[in-house]
Amino acid sequence: MKHLLRLTLLPVLSGLTGCASLYFPPPPHAPLLTHEGEFYGAVSTNQHNNYAMQGAYALTNHLGVAGTFSSLHRNKSAKTENIDFGEVSLGYFTRLPDKRVLEVYVGGGGGSTERIERDNDQVTTKKLNGSLSKVFAQVNYARKKNDNLRLFKHDFPLTYGAALRMSYMQLNNFHINDQLAPGENNLFFEPITFTRVELGGPVQLQLISGQIFGFRSNKYLKAANSVFQVGIVVNLGGDSSGDN
Repeated sequence: MKHLLRLTLLPVLSGLTGCASLYFPPPPHAPLLTHEGEFYGAVSTNQHNNYAMQGAYALTNHLGVAGTFSSLHRNKSAKTENIDFGEVSLGYFTRLPDKRVLEVYVGGGGGSTERIERDNDQVTTKKLNGSLSKVFAQVNYARKKNDNLRLFKHDFPLTYGAALRMSYMQLNNFHINDQLAPGENNLFFEPITFTRVELGGPVQLQLISGQIFGFRSNKYLKAANSVFQVGIVVNLGGDSSGDN
């Protein structure tokens, strides 16, 4: 329960960091694969209307592939933002004693970004657009179904863990008001925590919270958005015991 209470405060905190950036981080994936043939799928969203779809599949007892597609399209009076981004990765996973899972992924991705700024008369004052590319490494650690959340005389098994991701991002083919401009690059550290509540069978409710830290002080490609996602996870063919 303490993990759920902590995560419910994150929408407020994440709203404090919504400064303008041409990059909105998709949630790091944490499929928690355990053996060959296992499938993981997730759909999530947040208060910024950022939607993410994720999937993973265990090719062998220790090798898995994963993919993410993230989309942000929001139109306000002062600006319009459109960001679409996709990622693919290859990973190693293993089961540890006491229902724990360890995963290591490396991957890359790319997409497009656009921001249109307007004045009070709805006249466009600035148009920014370009392409995004990324390479990353990520480590996931979790304990599967170790605790229970008891509601309405029913027990709901909990899974909770953390993911640590390091990403190198580039803003390429960058244009300001249709004029070519110098691109930017940045190194991001993206730590998150996640909690999953089993709703029934393979279906779980997932809460993700975290932050993004940039190592460069850029104007357009910077760490300006935190990570908070609420979604549904489906895990098929998995081993909930997590034992070796």
